[in-house]
Amino acid sequence: MISPEHSSIKFHVKASVNIAGKFDEWDAALTFTSLDETTGVLEINIQAASVDTGSGLKNGKLKGKDFFDAERNPVIMFKSTKFVQTGPHAFEVDGEFTIRGVPNPEKLTLTVSRKGTGIDEIKGAMVFNRKNYGMNKGIPFISIADHVDVQFHLREKQVSGPPQT
Repeated sequence: MISPEHSSIKFHVKASVNIAGKFDEWDAALTFTSLDETTGVLEINIQAASVDTGSGLKNGKLKGKDFFDAERNPVIMFKSTKFVQTGPHAFEVDGEFTIRGVPNPEKLTLTVSRKGTGIDEIKGAMVFNRKNYGMNKGIPFISIADHVDVQFHLREKQVSGPPQT
């Protein structure tokens, strides 16, 4: 079970003014069908209208039809399709990422830190091209890059299964 109060989902876009922020409303689940970590399934659902850049003007623009289109497409989703272990605590996670109702394959990189108490920290990163999701417009007088960097910091509390070693 992911603990939202100790977790965050943040983003950053290179632009002529700072465009960075976080999402205040989301849920995530990481489940395994066996002790084999490659059987993991990660699902993240983000409420697009919960975007918070610290600026009401930027928030409004991002929620609008040129970007998230939060009124018609309220949820941004990621659902993994494949976990590949790339190091002792590192994984590449293929999945389907959906923004504005447009699904595309994307890849997350995850690093898991085990605390030995049933609580894990999961740090993840993903870069995607906003134009692949129909976010082709810009903001007047602001230059915006196409690529968006997303950072996940999730704290997981094990709710069932054998103790982690």
